[in-house]
Amino acid sequence: MNIAVLASGGGTNLQALIDNEKSLGPSFCPYYISCVFCDKKSSYALQRAEKAQISSEVVSPYAIMGSEIAKNASQSEKRLAVSNRCLELCTSYNIDAVVLAGFLTVLAGPFLDKYSGRIINIHPALLPKFGGEGMWGNNVHRAVLAAQEKESGCTIHLVDHGCDTGRILLQKKVPVLADDTVESLYARIAIEEHKAIVEGVTLLANELYY
Repeated sequence: MNIAVLASGGGTNLQALIDNEKSLGPSFCPYYISCVFCDKKSSYALQRAEKAQISSEVVSPYAIMGSEIAKNASQSEKRLAVSNRCLELCTSYNIDAVVLAGFLTVLAGPFLDKYSGRIINIHPALLPKFGGEGMWGNNVHRAVLAAQEKESGCTIHLVDHGCDTGRILLQKKVPVLADDTVESLYARIAIEEHKAIVEGVTLLANELYY
């Protein structure tokens, strides 16, 4: 399965996919990372892609629309611009499936239709709890701690036209400890995310092709 990985931040989940692909080799790995797209030019995922000799591109609204137009564009216009550019790129790379590995732009438009059932996202909580607009990164962990939850974790789900509303493929759980901070909870969940992202892509490949 030929995949594109979309990321915004440090790219640790991208690295988990790169390491797994390298470890298994082309004869046994069910996916091949063709390209990496980032909506922030500062994303360390770009450097990870370069080191692994994977093609990459910045797909921020400013890179796509130009700074003056992007500065005055609405959020929905920016989302559509990013989504349309990702669609163009995925088409040019003959992408079979898309993996959102900490990608902060909410995708929209024809991209979601063309890749319906072929886009997965990793979310740092146990959906349907703590999902939706604004629920990303440490915002999620703060909300979990504030709600005094006993457990948290991560979710791999299909992407649809909603926000964190698609069919759940798998979840991994961790306990929330009495003395947890945002940082300690994140660290515990991140370990499970790196396992889940690999399992999720493998599961998607199996659903689509086996």
